[in-house]
Amino acid sequence: MKENVKRVFHVRFLNHPVYAEILATRPEIRLDKLENDTPDKDAEPVLSAAHAYQISSARDEVPLKFHAHKELLAKTPKLLIVSTGGAGFDTVNVRDCTEAGVLVVNQTGGNAEAVAQTVLAMVLTLSKRMVDVNHALRAGTMHDRNAFMGHDVNGLTIGVFGIGNVGRRVTELCKGLFNMTVLACDPYLDEKTIAARGAIKVEKDELLRRADFVSINCPLDDGSRKMIGAREYALMKPGAFFITTARGFIHDEAALADALRSGKIAGAGLDVWEKEPPPADHPLLQFDNVIASPHIAGVTKEARANMGKFAAEQLIHAFDGKRPPRVVNPEVWPVYQKRYEAAFGKRPE
Repeated sequence: MKENVKRVFHVRFLNHPVYAEILATRPEIRLDKLENDTPDKDAEPVLSAAHAYQISSARDEVPLKFHAHKELLAKTPKLLIVSTGGAGFDTVNVRDCTEAGVLVVNQTGGNAEAVAQTVLAMVLTLSKRMVDVNHALRAGTMHDRNAFMGHDVNGLTIGVFGIGNVGRRVTELCKGLFNMTVLACDPYLDEKTIAARGAIKVEKDELLRRADFVSINCPLDDGSRKMIGAREYALMKPGAFFITTARGFIHDEAALADALRSGKIAGAGLDVWEKEPPPADHPLLQFDNVIASPHIAGVTKEARANMGKFAAEQLIHAFDGKRPPRVVNPEVWPVYQKRYEAAFGKRPE
């Protein structure tokens, strides 16, 4: 018997009410909500009936038992799609989903403007030394304003790791506003494509040696995990700044603390952490030349509305038998097509 009702569930909260509002325009779609502490016996009927899971991208906001991994997939035999709330998919084991024939989609691009603006804000705040002078002024230890002299950013060089939606917008802002040179390291794009996006393609070591600002804008995956460590900080200019709005675990936090403590680099802007939010006694929070925020670069009212709209419209697109525009694991498509046809009686396009 083919399914008539299409079942979606989420845990705890949604990025924006518009998600539920859009799904509500389709009477055949039912949206269920679980809580972080929903007992297994109460969650089981929802999980066993679900065709789609709208999951948070923030790994510490969702209990491990509700991450999309093999154990959860065993409890969701009808599951066809896992849709993340943002561009990242830290809460999803893509390999497990692929093996189970489950399509993974994300909302990449939905918060690119917000994240790129945060990168630019960090560039300006670090270069003008606004954080450490603010601390000194409040502590009563600022006796000579010349001791906090910063730099203009016009004509300086920023290096971006990853020139997708966010990296491309960072490039546009830095070049357009301040005539900065942009270097890009992106293994998935060729020199011509990167040039069309306004940057110069370079390898990792060259970027680190030349950049006045190093910005991490790539996803966390097997290739980027611990990509920036002690060796990489040692290659950076002594006056350079490290900025990341991507994901924790891409950079080595202990090695960064060592680089800052030794004066190897001039400062850092950090929006992502291995544990989010980081504890108040985290070593990196003790430096006056570090801007710290708890993974909120992409958290604006406009970005959250975009993400909710992206996610709902993409899910409806998929439920209507069309290929979603933002597929993380495209290799699963042939298997997914067969599972979708078995569930709903027609083959997706």
